[in-house]
Amino acid sequence: MSSVFALVVALVVAVLGYRWYAGYIDANVIKADPKRATPAKMYMDGVDFIPTGRHVLFGYQFKSIAALGPITGPIVAMKWGWLPALAWILGGALLFGWAHDYASAFLTIRNDGQSFGALSYRLISPRGRATLLAFIYFYLLLILAAFGSIVANMLVKNPVVPVAIVALMITGTLAGQAIYRKRMDIIAVTLVMVALSLVGVWLGTIWKIPIASFDLWLLFTLFFCYLGAVLPIWAYAQPINYISFYLVALGMLGAIIGIFLGRPPLTLPAYTGFFTKTGEPLWPLLFVTIACGAISGWHSLVSSSGTGRQIENERDVKYVAAGAMFTEMVLATLAVIIAAGAVGANGFAEAMKGGPANVFTQGMASLLGFLGIGQTFGVAFAGAMFAILAITIMQLVVRFMRVATVEIAGEKVPILGNMHVGALLALFLGYVLVKTGTWNYIWTLFGGSNQLMAALALMLASIWLAREGKAWGWTFYPMLFMLATTIVALAVTAHSMVFTVVPGLQAGTVVPPAGQSVAAAIAGNYIAAAIGVFLIVAALILAYDGLRAFFKVKGEKASQAAAPSHSA
Repeated sequence: MSSVFALVVALVVAVLGYRWYAGYIDANVIKADPKRATPAKMYMDGVDFIPTGRHVLFGYQFKSIAALGPITGPIVAMKWGWLPALAWILGGALLFGWAHDYASAFLTIRNDGQSFGALSYRLISPRGRATLLAFIYFYLLLILAAFGSIVANMLVKNPVVPVAIVALMITGTLAGQAIYRKRMDIIAVTLVMVALSLVGVWLGTIWKIPIASFDLWLLFTLFFCYLGAVLPIWAYAQPINYISFYLVALGMLGAIIGIFLGRPPLTLPAYTGFFTKTGEPLWPLLFVTIACGAISGWHSLVSSSGTGRQIENERDVKYVAAGAMFTEMVLATLAVIIAAGAVGANGFAEAMKGGPANVFTQGMASLLGFLGIGQTFGVAFAGAMFAILAITIMQLVVRFMRVATVEIAGEKVPILGNMHVGALLALFLGYVLVKTGTWNYIWTLFGGSNQLMAALALMLASIWLAREGKAWGWTFYPMLFMLATTIVALAVTAHSMVFTVVPGLQAGTVVPPAGQSVAAAIAGNYIAAAIGVFLIVAALILAYDGLRAFFKVKGEKASQAAAPSHSA
């Protein structure tokens, strides 16, 4: 298949899904009301609740949901072939992803800006709240540790990237001050700050920072996240993510033009079989390997605790939430084309020795080359884009962990209600997971836990829709599929750790992660398998409580509808 044809299909799906499906739900089911006061306006505190223009919020939303997932997931999924990966990306975004993000935003907007913790207490049960909060905190900690290690390693190995990150910190902070404090023209501010950010990428190719200290770059990364967690959202996290959106968008636009100009064929196999060479089944593992770009639980936290508290007009939700999700679907499609076409059959296996990041940077530089962009700048831009995708998400992870800390233990341990204490606790735990190498083992569970978070968000949305007397099938049936898929995926992963990886480590056919002994690797896999079992149990508890709450509400609504009217 031609890469151009695959790209055109993705663009058509994005346009039709946004205008037809999302448009119908927005107008006829949710009935977005521009006159209804949003939590951003009712509870504006200048920290988390702040009314924000739709264009700024679109950039913030896209950059906040688009981490490494829409790039690394599709690249790793090439082991099943590019066709299943592309089918899940397009079908998942159309039938699952946008609905998940959009519904999560309205859950908060129509419920006074409440977080998932408060919503689960009211919609499901106190036990459901405690279980969900514990799951969310562990899930966020896992992202923090894994992305922290990835970013620190990239800053060590790619000395052209640090200057670009520092430039983004400066331009994003200046943008926040200019837009919110000085009330300057947003278009002018955006153009200037994006241009300066691109200059920062270029300067990185000249002023390289060849510091080989992993610990130093890890601490730098965590400091970046600390600022994003404790400063008002308008002063740091939002404008940095907004400006970085344009860097990513320019990279996407360059890749799209490069595809139309170069027309690289998709040379990797379209389908390699239901099982990979190592015995991994397409279902359920493909559906947790590719998360962002199709559907991702991380998006629900951004849409609710982040974006939902900044929406100033309900009519903006479709544009911001659904629009950003379909845009991320296009990014994931580009990742498929980069792996199967721009890098191609001859170079993919060799490039994968350096991991998905290496495949992406090489493929992106190749596509930008069709525009006449030199290899040096192309590689630097792609590397900066990859690092930015990760580090800008991490700051929100710590911010959400701080909020979750307050909900979990703020009343019993008042000091944990302090934003600095909550943020530092999250950073310390993330640092420990990275330095001990523990994240290498539990990261295997990320795909399942991430998609399980999506199922739980859809469950909350379905209960809320049923309570409101609105159509609920568009969230309920995707929830059932994601719930079954993730529970089976976690079971398959835990089983593989105990009965495949551990025997392989003992026999010497499986190599432990760098710096880890065989004994530590065996213990790590057993611990990770135990965590996998815990997640399955937590999912079953939440599924039981959630479905019981859903059918109870559904039954009550049916009884009310059947009751005779006593009006005169």
